Amino acid sequence: MVDPGPSRSPAARSAAAGLAAVAAAALVASAPRPASAQSLEYPPARRDSLVEDYHGTHVAAPYRWMEELDSPEVKRWVAAENRLTFSFLDSIPVRPWVRSRLRELWNYPKTGVPDREGGRLFYGRNSGLQNQAVVYVQDSVGGEPRVLLDPNERWPEGNTALAGWSPSPDGRYLAYATSEGGSDWRVLHVRDVATGKDLSASVRWVEFSGISWTRDDGGFFYSRFPRPPEGKAISQQVTNQKLYYHRLGTPQPEDRLVFERPDRPDWYVFGGVSDDGRWLFVTLRNGAESANELFAADLGDPAHPDPGAPVRPLFTENDAEYAPIGTERDTVYLQTTLDAPRRRIVAAPLSDPDPGHWRQVVPQAESVLQGSAMVGGKVLARYLVDVKSRVRVYGRDGSREDSLDLPGIGTASGMSGHQDDPELFYAFESFLRPTTVYRHDLSTGRTEPFRPPGVPFDPSPYETRQVFYRSRDGTRVPMFIVARKGTKLDGTHPTVLYGYGGFDISNTPSFDPVHAVWLELGGVYAVANLRGGGEYGKAWHEAGVLGKKQNVFDDFAWAAKYLVDQGWTTKDRLAIAGYSNGGLLVGASITERPGLFGAAYAGAGVMDMLRYQEFSAGIGWVPEYGSAADSAAFRWLHAYSPVQNVEAGTCYPPTIITTADHDDRVVPSHSYKFAAAMQHAQACGNPVLIRVETETSHGYMPTDKRIAQTADIWSFLAYELGVRSAPAAAHPSSP
Repeated sequence: MVDPGPSRSPAARSAAAGLAAVAAAALVASAPRPASAQSLEYPPARRDSLVEDYHGTHVAAPYRWMEELDSPEVKRWVAAENRLTFSFLDSIPVRPWVRSRLRELWNYPKTGVPDREGGRLFYGRNSGLQNQAVVYVQDSVGGEPRVLLDPNERWPEGNTALAGWSPSPDGRYLAYATSEGGSDWRVLHVRDVATGKDLSASVRWVEFSGISWTRDDGGFFYSRFPRPPEGKAISQQVTNQKLYYHRLGTPQPEDRLVFERPDRPDWYVFGGVSDDGRWLFVTLRNGAESANELFAADLGDPAHPDPGAPVRPLFTENDAEYAPIGTERDTVYLQTTLDAPRRRIVAAPLSDPDPGHWRQVVPQAESVLQGSAMVGGKVLARYLVDVKSRVRVYGRDGSREDSLDLPGIGTASGMSGHQDDPELFYAFESFLRPTTVYRHDLSTGRTEPFRPPGVPFDPSPYETRQVFYRSRDGTRVPMFIVARKGTKLDGTHPTVLYGYGGFDISNTPSFDPVHAVWLELGGVYAVANLRGGGEYGKAWHEAGVLGKKQNVFDDFAWAAKYLVDQGWTTKDRLAIAGYSNGGLLVGASITERPGLFGAAYAGAGVMDMLRYQEFSAGIGWVPEYGSAADSAAFRWLHAYSPVQNVEAGTCYPPTIITTADHDDRVVPSHSYKFAAAMQHAQACGNPVLIRVETETSHGYMPTDKRIAQTADIWSFLAYELGVRSAPAAAHPSSP
């Protein structure tokens, strides 16, 4: 799926009992604002008289000029806004401590889940503060790792991102993707593992694509779009994606076109080769829609595959999700929502895949099946049980064999392994413990950590609670609350509420060093699992899309009301935060209910819902949001679109907005227009700031810039919620 963010928020990712009083003493709500906050003079932003007619409704568009991202006027306005923002941030007294402490807590080794190919292990690892993870290879689990690709050495400024990689089946080659400024546009390269040198040919104009090798190591399948017009790579609408095969040693113009659908220009095309190398599965998806069509090609002998083999249809009704997880000779194992909105696993004969011939392997359960894999002759099913991970192990005949003994309440992810591998690698994390990779021996059931991290943060004084509250229409919604143990519900605690609510994405427990900093400051962190996400399956997602999107905003508002009503905080000490689709959530929330929140952070939000589909990947989000070109969809979009619902004379909460000049997923003009509209309308002294980062994008930011931006966001929220000084102890949570 390609979603607006669907990156989740990059920002949104002990003390002994006696130190609680120290943290509480840092909250002095009556302290004066910095002088800069009392008389902010926002940079002038021209307001045009442009008015558009949408199905008979006239809508003003005074900031349409901000869509010309490279115009001198836009650049001057952005530069002036950054000067104002940093001048304000420089006056926040707690900011130096937040940045220093965040850097300390960030400085721990982070290891990715390994891929085993040709007996070798390939994985990414960041020693702590490196701008990007380094790709390592080692010949066995206990072998000595060596550096295969170090993006920090190759691009020391961090303005080129290592955006993904895939080793070939026998471990001889590594295909890897790079992008300028972290753009969604990729260039693919191939490195010889033995020599560490790149082959000469590269592949360009790749976006929203996997890299899937044929079993002979001769080449790989990938997806690409037509080259955009000169100077329009960031904002150009992307359509007509096609699947190609690149053979090593040949230039890109000779790549074979494998699959295209010119009759469906807005759909995405993905290709993946089965573990045994015989089958190519082609997935066709209508933008962000969860359903898909599935096709297959018999590549023949895996040692001599035919990438030009005819692609034939398997399931073309677009009525459900059909996701291959493995094959066994002429049978494909599918994770599907057909007749199972919470998903099940079936075995389908490729010769006649009609559902009437399926064999059910794992039936639909009460909890949503979040993901599955076939490793070591087993079928692994990863469930969300009230937003907490459980992993069950089945035989290929569907017999229940075991469950993974996960380290606690949290999130399992990244299940990695082949059908004939003896082991499984996976990652696990929680709000209070960082991501740790585990190696699980499928024959003995033994689990052990693989290159575990060590964080200078003691989680023992804190706890995670899960609560359930009723939304506006009575729907029961889960929420996690992370706070110091024994926190009194007296309404005194600065609280940040995070949400997303879209694209079938589940907000599961995850570790972010800034949450530890926030806890040390005496704060409370809450995550609401809103409708529109995938926490409870298809019905939960569909209850928050299209004309039902208002449910998401209501769920978020009622989460805020719950936190206030239960005594966790007050409106003045409650901030909301979200990124991408979550940025839209924040924008809609403060324009609908400006008096409910004490501060807000909106990161890279989809703020102009009448225009989003005109740019970059936006056309793919129409199944989630609807398009203003449709009269019915226009009515609901216009009702909540943040840019169009800013009202002059309103006192909006203190707000900080972030975006990136290279964001070609949610183009920065969304944030520009929203910030300009908010600043023009603001009727009180609460600051409305926008922070625009350079040489970064929607999902990529080098570590140094990420730490700086994260510290700025949370320092702003802390200050506006009443935090005036840092804890007295220099390292209140060090063990």
